[in-house]
This record gives sequence, C-alpha cells and structure tokens, in this order.
Amino acid sequence: MQTRKLGTELNVYPVGLGCMGMSFAYGGQAEADAIATLHRAIDIGVNFFDTAEVYGPFENEILLGKALKSARDKVTIATKFGFRILEEGTGLDRMAGVDSRPEHVKAVAEASLKRLGTDVIDLYYQHRVDPNVPIEDTVGAMAELVREGKVRALGLSEASAATIRRAHAVHPIAAVKREYSLWSRDT
Repeated sequence: MQTRKLGTELNVYPVGLGCMGMSFAYGGQAEADAIATLHRAIDIGVNFFDTAEVYGPFENEILLGKALKSARDKVTIATKFGFRILEEGTGLDRMAGVDSRPEHVKAVAEASLKRLGTDVIDLYYQHRVDPNVPIEDTVGAMAELVREGKVRALGLSEASAATIRRAHAVHPIAAVKREYSLWSRDT
C-alpha cells in the first residue's frame, strides 16, 4: 500500500484507525476485545492510530500504550490535547473547557507520553482551538516539544484556514483534522 508523508519523518497509510470508540463515546468495549482489535489492525497492515487525552478521559491513551507497546517501532501514534480535565466526575462531566496555555500544553504532553508508554508522540494535535490563547503561543509550546524530541510532528483539529496559516508560520503543521461523519457532513 502506498504511504503518505506527514511532516519530515512520518510515513503512514492513507487510512488510520481512530480509537475513540474503544473506550469512549460509543459505549466502549472490553479491554481484551479492544486490544485484540488493535493487534488485528497491525496484522492487516494498519500503521496509524489516533487517540486523545480526552477519550475516557485518559483511558484510550492507556489502552493504546498497552496494546501497541510490542509494535511501537512499526506504528505511528497521534494524540490530541487542548481540554482542561477535572480530577472529579465521570466522562464528559470532567470537561472544564479548552486550555491551550503553553504551560498546560507541556504538562499534558508529559502525561500523554507516560500513558502511551513511549518516549515520543509521533503526531501531536491541538484538539480544539482555544480562543483565549493566541495560536502562535500554543504552537510555540508545541514546537518546543519537537525541539526536545518529545514530539515528531504537529497537527491541528477543527481549525480555520486563517488559524492554520498563523500556526504554520510558527512551525510546520503536518496534519489538519476535520470531522466528516454521519453526524457532521457539512465540513
């Protein structure tokens, strides 16, 4: 299968596996079944997996860390940040709005690295644009993570064209994610 280049280091197949439904939003599934699904995906050639800290919250990253550990050198992992997640509550009740302040970006990257059980995040997305933080500041913090070797490439999710241009002026943006699904086909 032909691959696509993301950034300067990543080569992925055109279709990856979005893992949100394995532990969040659609009822989830037994961990053993989710791990079996992830292993089967690798067996049939999937090499790109997408998660986010908010899925669970945190549970999906932990799941991917367990399931992909033995194949880490063969797979590309994308994760996303950008929400303030409370310690108390369950599911969406823990969501306390967006937060892309530079200090938050760095702290949650460290937490994602631990949950994923890896020393580098291949593709790190801002999940939602924070209207209270200039995109230049957010991407500046993300770019520091690239320079430190903790992230390979940067992405934006649900960002406008103008925001993408401003972000790309700070550091190359390797990927842009927009929802296109049965629930949202107008983008």
